Amino acid sequence: MATHIGLLRAVNLAGRNKVAMGDLRDLLTALGMQEPRSLLQSGNVVFGSAVRSTAQLERTLERATKERLGVETDFFVRTADEWSELIADNPFPREARTDPGHLVAMCLKEAPDRATVAALQKAIVGREVVRASGRHAYIVYPDGIGRSRLTMALIEKKLGTRGTGRNWNTVMKLGALTKPA
Repeated sequence: MATHIGLLRAVNLAGRNKVAMGDLRDLLTALGMQEPRSLLQSGNVVFGSAVRSTAQLERTLERATKERLGVETDFFVRTADEWSELIADNPFPREARTDPGHLVAMCLKEAPDRATVAALQKAIVGREVVRASGRHAYIVYPDGIGRSRLTMALIEKKLGTRGTGRNWNTVMKLGALTKPA
């Protein structure tokens, strides 16, 4: 049984794609996942599964969420080890310590190449900085996320893949949930 982290994309935002975390935990239990736990109301779950393939888990969870909860959205699943790597690979350790609310880690469906990451950085009109490692991108929003013109639509267009982001505080809390009690 491996521990996984699942992130739903764009749920419970401004009344759209409403998913109660209790319903999400019940769904995972019904699908055979072990001890599903949620964090916050933004679609973050930690669960155990005998299925090792994160791509297979993503497809299963996306299909079941649409069929049983009536919400069509992307799931991004990482193993506990992949999540530990996401944390270790953070190219912005100073920001993680001093301003974790303005550092975002994004899980991506596909790994972008260097040219697309460079194109995204070039398209930024503010002070934001983007780096990527594998299927993860890291973005520093020094002037705040809400006012930034670096939107999810621009990020996905330039990187050529879908993604979902969590601020560093949430990244660390999810990591802590993967550790044995």
